[in-house]
Amino acid sequence: MNDSDDNGARRPRSAHRGLRIVLLAKALAGVALAGVLGMGYWLETRGLTAFELASELRRGDAARFEWRSVDKKHWQAVSDTPGESVEVTDAREGTSAGCPAGMVRVKGAFRRELHGAATGEVERLQDAACTDWISRDFPARCRTFDREKIATEVAKLPTQAMDYCIDRFEYPNVLGEYPMIVATFREAEATCKRGNKRLCTENEWTFACEGEEVRPYPYGWTRDTTACVMDRSWRPFTEGALSPRDGKTAREELDRLWQGEPSGSRGGCRSPFGVYDLTGNVDEWTRSVNAKGYTSILKGGYWGPVRARCRPATRAHNEDFVAYQQSFRCCGESNAAVPAPPPAPPVASLVGDGGALASAALAPSPDAGAPRATVDLEAEWTASSDDELEAIAKTRAARCSPVPAPSRAGAPVALATVALVVGAARARRRR
Repeated sequence: MNDSDDNGARRPRSAHRGLRIVLLAKALAGVALAGVLGMGYWLETRGLTAFELASELRRGDAARFEWRSVDKKHWQAVSDTPGESVEVTDAREGTSAGCPAGMVRVKGAFRRELHGAATGEVERLQDAACTDWISRDFPARCRTFDREKIATEVAKLPTQAMDYCIDRFEYPNVLGEYPMIVATFREAEATCKRGNKRLCTENEWTFACEGEEVRPYPYGWTRDTTACVMDRSWRPFTEGALSPRDGKTAREELDRLWQGEPSGSRGGCRSPFGVYDLTGNVDEWTRSVNAKGYTSILKGGYWGPVRARCRPATRAHNEDFVAYQQSFRCCGESNAAVPAPPPAPPVASLVGDGGALASAALAPSPDAGAPRATVDLEAEWTASSDDELEAIAKTRAARCSPVPAPSRAGAPVALATVALVVGAARARRRR
């Protein structure tokens, strides 16, 4: 049977069938394109890569990590391999003279700001010495600092003699174990006190990180995305998921968000004194040296796209604030009668050279997410505010918009095409 075109000519039905097939193929292609765009946006809002999504699908409902509840308040991911004994680590590192086991001796001249307070003066001085910015927007990240310019400027600042001990790693301070997280400032203080230690002041933490040279990063003057656990994609958290803290919902939320690594996994994330993981991995509570504002100060930054430098601090949270990436380390008094050890030489890795842990124990988790090159981070944060909470809120709102622009453009086009094809097919059948 034949059909007629507009000029009355007869045309085989097979030609119409071919046209319908072409239109249907185009419609399916449009739907597929809209699906790809929508999937890309869905991954972005959750801070996932395509590789991580594939891992999630293969795993199903299984947890990414095994989790240990501590005092029904805190959580710790369980390492595949037992951590190294403190005695073995101390003997290999050689930085503990005059300190209790597991601690590092920190002695020298700290470059302080006015009256020993933290005013941001040194951080601004360092910013002025940046020769290669990754991004000037909050949180501003500099790729390279002018070492000589910083040395010239900090030489004008007064010094404060310091001599104390600090935990080599984040609590529980064991090489190869994951840090304990979800701790408030008050809980961190209490935990240190139970161990006959105290929570570090922010100046003690800063000096242990930057040394007498006032390094912007614990490892030097050039940002290295592989030295410490940092610059990983930010994954939006679920409001209220950590209440109650010891519940199943809290554990599942932490399992989804966690991108940290076992303590000491990165040999390059080492300060001049031999203290590890001061920047990146997890935020660390310290005690403020300022007379005004909160006593609770977070230092170091965590695994996300943050500053991850020695001087900056987060001062926006009270002593009872709790979040998924918070941890701490402790400080203590040194024995001044014991000579301090020499400056710690660079270490490529804690694995080998007498280390008791196998390389697999300290390897990054395949689900943790690989560090991203700095060139990919320029548009990661778009907020210009110096308030961290406001910056995170703006970024989160932008990423969690209900309908992304690509979907608004692509989906209706695809659906309209499908509707036209279906309508045309029905019209043909009615003739």
